Amino acid sequence: MATPKGFAKAIIVLTTVTAAIMELIDTSIVNVALSDMSGSLGVNIEDISWVITAYAIANVIIIPLTGFLAEYFGRKNYYIVSMIIFTIASYMCGQSTSLVEIIIWRFVQGVGGGALLSTSQAILFDAFEPKDRPIASGLFGMGLVLGPTLGPTLGGYIIDHASWPLIFMINIPIGIIATFLSFTFIEKKEGEGKNKKHITIDYTGILLLMVGIGSLQYMLERGESEDWFSSNTIIITSVLAFVGLIAFIWYELSIKSPAVNLKVLNNRNLAFTTIFTFVVGVGLFTSVFVFPVLAQRTLGYTAYETGLTLLAPTMITVVMMPIIGKVMSKGVSPIPFVVIGFLLFAGYAWLSAGVSPDVNKDDFFLPLALRAVGISMVQLPLINQAVAGLQPKDYASGIALNNMIRQLGGAFGIALANNYIARQYAQHRYDLVSKVTGESQMFIERSHTIAQSIILKTGDVAGAGTQALATINRVVDREAYFLSYLDTFRLITIFFILVIPLVGFLKVKKKSAAEMAATMKAASEAH
Repeated sequence: MATPKGFAKAIIVLTTVTAAIMELIDTSIVNVALSDMSGSLGVNIEDISWVITAYAIANVIIIPLTGFLAEYFGRKNYYIVSMIIFTIASYMCGQSTSLVEIIIWRFVQGVGGGALLSTSQAILFDAFEPKDRPIASGLFGMGLVLGPTLGPTLGGYIIDHASWPLIFMINIPIGIIATFLSFTFIEKKEGEGKNKKHITIDYTGILLLMVGIGSLQYMLERGESEDWFSSNTIIITSVLAFVGLIAFIWYELSIKSPAVNLKVLNNRNLAFTTIFTFVVGVGLFTSVFVFPVLAQRTLGYTAYETGLTLLAPTMITVVMMPIIGKVMSKGVSPIPFVVIGFLLFAGYAWLSAGVSPDVNKDDFFLPLALRAVGISMVQLPLINQAVAGLQPKDYASGIALNNMIRQLGGAFGIALANNYIARQYAQHRYDLVSKVTGESQMFIERSHTIAQSIILKTGDVAGAGTQALATINRVVDREAYFLSYLDTFRLITIFFILVIPLVGFLKVKKKSAAEMAATMKAASEAH
């Protein structure tokens, strides 16, 4: 297949990067809409967070399978069908009227979206000569970080000026145009989709992966609200998760053509790199989930203000990612980048955990800028480090597994944050209420002042006392949530600090230009 030139190349770059950003926007665009969606569908914030988790689970399942599916059906066909699935699911999400309905369609959207992300990168890399692939890597790297950050900004604008279904409907015209351009300008690779007879489908491995990951995620997501093992459902899902994942690992290690090649984890370097990647997933997804809820629920930001607060510092990645890609292409050791990136992300989380309730929007710029630089410094180096020590034939398997772990870390992080926030909220509320009793002079004076203010405004003498108590209850509620969000940022800090010493187990191997080109090519086909 000849490398495209001129207008055709520009269209392919525009189409693939746009499709990838669209998919990544949908990982976070709902974050600022959770309050509106929960009110519209009649559920609480913890339940509606399943629209994020369902998407992440679908990504976790589909990402390691995209290489096989693209080879089986043909990359161009698989790409176009995935785009159509994503577009239709987006429409159905916008039309959903119940929690169950939107969760199902978000899962379907995640299946199409996971394929879009990985295949877009493979097609983009093929549009460049090997020597120019660091440029492609930088372009795609910007999308990896900008997509999840553009999501809250775009979602916030839509929530402030329209209604939440539009956050899904805007995908429709983009999906239609991208499908047409892909059909017209993307060429098939030689022999694409013609090797079906020689491909074995690992149905058992795929099923075990779905059962294990799905059950684990349900247990983590619902455990706190169902009082953990006092619930029969949690007991059943925990058993299914344990049996499903153990069976998946055993089965994948014992067959010749597994859906996920776990044998590459025999390489110590990859095994430890996946730990770093898992923590990056936890931090990346959890931070984009917790910050919008903190800003809207306790600080009173509008959805759009929340998005803009996130967007400005993250634009730093537009400068950082191409630079990191260029430096990495010269064979520079990725380990210093990983260490510095983790320290910067830990600094972001620690500073975020120290904000006061009267924090100004501008005060978030520095910690969010640290987050942006930290993410920029770990994305490409971790891909590079994942394959250090692997044979070229195992690059795609190693990178696919590494990227699956990142998505799994994200799904785990959101579930962990939900449970941790719920537990810390209950504890903080108990502590605050214990200080606000009928015998407290401060409480008596405060409630009296509020009651007098209500009487002056409404003239309702009889109901002023009850309204004053309700007002104090809302203040206690908001403060308890605020403290629990800060606790979550501290937890993220601990995650990032604890894994840094593990860099001692990572092997450093300087790569030649040819090896770097092979790594980037494998990354494109396995992402």
